[in-house]
Amino acid sequence: MASGYIVSRGVLTLGIHYQHFCRNVLLTQTREKKRWMKAYTLLMERNAQKPNWDYHAEVQAFSSRLKESFSPELLKTAFVNPCYIQSEQERRQALGVDTETAALVLRDNIQLHTQGLEFTKSFMSDWCRDSFPSLPSKGVVAIVGHLISHPVVCHVARNLAIEDLTMSAQFPVPDEVLHSTFLAVIGALQKSSGAERAGLFIRDFLVTQLVGKDLFEMWSVVNPMGLLVEELSKRNVALPEPRLTRSAGAGTVLPLYFVGLYSGAASGVCPPIHQQQLKDVTPSFTMSSIS
Repeated sequence: MASGYIVSRGVLTLGIHYQHFCRNVLLTQTREKKRWMKAYTLLMERNAQKPNWDYHAEVQAFSSRLKESFSPELLKTAFVNPCYIQSEQERRQALGVDTETAALVLRDNIQLHTQGLEFTKSFMSDWCRDSFPSLPSKGVVAIVGHLISHPVVCHVARNLAIEDLTMSAQFPVPDEVLHSTFLAVIGALQKSSGAERAGLFIRDFLVTQLVGKDLFEMWSVVNPMGLLVEELSKRNVALPEPRLTRSAGAGTVLPLYFVGLYSGAASGVCPPIHQQQLKDVTPSFTMSSIS
């Protein structure tokens, strides 16, 4: 009897201890990720600070990767920005180096950038006029402006690893510096291989950014009717005339009008009262080719 009581009491004590242990596990322990598994922010550093970084070999590899024949000196100059030269001279002067010794024997890419920008604008304008002969001149300017904008150029430059080779005072490289560096690379290619290879480079990497783009995402037409009149006048075509083809709910709060633009002779009725109704309602005109 005594032994049975002792065994029962021991089992009871073990059960109470097990309940407390389980309760502690459920209340105090939580499932967490280890510190090395948690998300963290990757600190960016210059490639020059990494071990075994050979800048001259990387510049040569850049030329080979694009299968373009660059002059090594011109290509290296295209990557040198004025802000980098200025920051290096200030850093050397802060270390106590005299002005003559602190001067860097480097040329900046201002001249190459200017030449590359002019050539890029000229090539893109000619390409747009040849590819879209019916496009107004304002549309050509809008497309060229979109293709040489900072977002488009910087997107292409980063995917070509130009950012890794750019010598800039700030890191990561600002968009303005990266934009000028890319255009300087185009200027270096034009001087090295000629205008034909530079034009093919622009066509392959910049013009292809038009894929999937809508024209009116790049070109905001302020006065479509005035633009249509101007284009038809240049082509000696009869001026467009708006005519009311169908209407519904003219006496209601929300009238509906179907308007057609006609050039020359065609069927349709557009009395003066309908013209007044068209002035009161602002329809959305769609530019289309008029034969």
